[in-house]
Amino acid sequence: MLEVPVDGVRRLRMSWEEYERLPDWPRTEWVDGEVLVMPPASEFHGQIAARLTALLIGRFPDLMVGTEIGLWLPRNRLRGPDVMMAESRTDETFRTVMPLLVAEVLSPSTRSEDTLRKPMEYAEGGVERLWIVDPDLRTIDALLNVDGAWETEAHLDDREPVAEIVIGEHGSVVLDLREVLR
Repeated sequence: MLEVPVDGVRRLRMSWEEYERLPDWPRTEWVDGEVLVMPPASEFHGQIAARLTALLIGRFPDLMVGTEIGLWLPRNRLRGPDVMMAESRTDETFRTVMPLLVAEVLSPSTRSEDTLRKPMEYAEGGVERLWIVDPDLRTIDALLNVDGAWETEAHLDDREPVAEIVIGEHGSVVLDLREVLR
C-alpha cells in the first residue's frame, strides 16, 4: 500500500475489498481507491459535534441524527460526516439515501478535505444542506444545495452569531455560534 500524506490525513491506496477487512478504527473514509486515515478528533472538535447533535435531536426528535455515519456517495466514495440528519433510519451499513443535512467541523488536519473535496461530493450526491463549522475563524456557514451548487443560507460569526435555518417541511432551528463554539 502506498501512503501519500496530505495535511494530517494519511492516504493509502487500497481496494474496496481491502477496505472492508479493516477494523472499525481508526477513523477512515474511502475515496477514489484511497483510504483516508484521519487522526483522532480533538476534544473541542468532539464537543462541537456533540452540541450540534444535541441541538438537532432536541429540535427534530423524529428525525435520525447521528455522528460519523458512513455515507455512500456517487463515484464510489464513502464519507463519514461529523454530524448527519436524515428523515429516517436505515438498516444499511453505509447510508445511500441522501440526508437532509451534514455538518463538518474543521480541524487543521482535515481542513482542505472538508472545504474542497467533500462539499463538491455532497452536492453531487444530493445532500440538501451542509454546515461548515470553523472553530479557528469562529464561523459557521449554513449552505443549501441548489441544483448541485452550494448557496449560503447564513454565515454566522461573532458580529452576527445567530440565524434561524429552515429545514424543508420539518421546521426551523435556531443556530447560535456562541452556543456551538462555547
